[in-house]
Amino acid sequence: MRATVAVLPGDGIGPEVTAEAVRALRRIAELYGHELEFREALLGGCAIESQRDPLPEETLRVCRESEAILMGAVGGPRWSDPTAGVRPEQGLLRLRSTFELFANLRPVRAWPGVSERSPVRAPEVDLLFVRELTSGIYFGPRHEQDENGVAWDTMKYTVEEVERVARVAFQAARGRRGRVASVDKANVLAASRLWRRTVDRVAREFPDVLLEHVLVDACAMHLLTRPASFDVVLASNLFGDILSDEASVLAGSLGMLPSASLGKTPFGLYEPVHGSAPDIAGQGIANPVGALLSAAMLLRHSLGLETEAGALEGAVEETLAAGARTRDVAEPTKSALGTREFADRVLARLTPVAVGE
Repeated sequence: MRATVAVLPGDGIGPEVTAEAVRALRRIAELYGHELEFREALLGGCAIESQRDPLPEETLRVCRESEAILMGAVGGPRWSDPTAGVRPEQGLLRLRSTFELFANLRPVRAWPGVSERSPVRAPEVDLLFVRELTSGIYFGPRHEQDENGVAWDTMKYTVEEVERVARVAFQAARGRRGRVASVDKANVLAASRLWRRTVDRVAREFPDVLLEHVLVDACAMHLLTRPASFDVVLASNLFGDILSDEASVLAGSLGMLPSASLGKTPFGLYEPVHGSAPDIAGQGIANPVGALLSAAMLLRHSLGLETEAGALEGAVEETLAAGARTRDVAEPTKSALGTREFADRVLARLTPVAVGE
């Protein structure tokens, strides 16, 4: 296979973890006989500094000419003023909307030997968040505070917007354990009532999948008290954003979590869930697992390379099972590996024998 991947390292630790994901993809390509071209471009704070635009036109061009986007993270103290006219996060939001990447997939699992670092001990957790990504309150009409002390945001959804992301969730459940928990606040919000009615209709297309409606506040509690009861969690933009970050505690660290943002075509955006972590940027100690697993999702969803994706995921799992840890998940009394050192151990497990050559 020949494919081009747009690489947007971004800010903070983004360049460090993205570099390791690219190394892993290069190794996979070498082992399996693929030709992958990587084209780097600016996004976020670094783009503001260079182009005064968090998403320059050149970056969009590179993305349009690629089969997938591999991203690091955006943001940092230099651009932390929420009232600023130009902010790093605007670039990411525009990227999602430009390519109509309406479904965000965030798998959360408890890795053996790592989940013990979590205050919530749930070693059996294996769930998938499907979050609507291009509508809802983040994209609705808004009004900044005026002289009367009034500001507002609007949560707006159409039936079509809910249908398409719901189908992604139900299709994913078919390949897992066959259950969808749809999160809303239908007892209060009109948008949530539309959401629930629409999800009910879509559920009829998937009679083999069990649907459960869960109010968002109840879901927030159940994620911590009985997380293993969830399979696929379907949520709107705001609810999915908050709940999936809450669920990251189940994995032991945000650094362990990957994500994929998908649309109607195989094209997608892949990024670790963690932020730019400016406090550790440049030190070589960031956890690359989220970025490595995001690269595996890229192989699976955008390039259709299921075997290769499984090989990379398996190498990560074997590395963790062997006791390798970065600082965020290492036991206090044990030494931790740096970003490159951990990735080296993962790549060492990607051998011709391991992948069946």
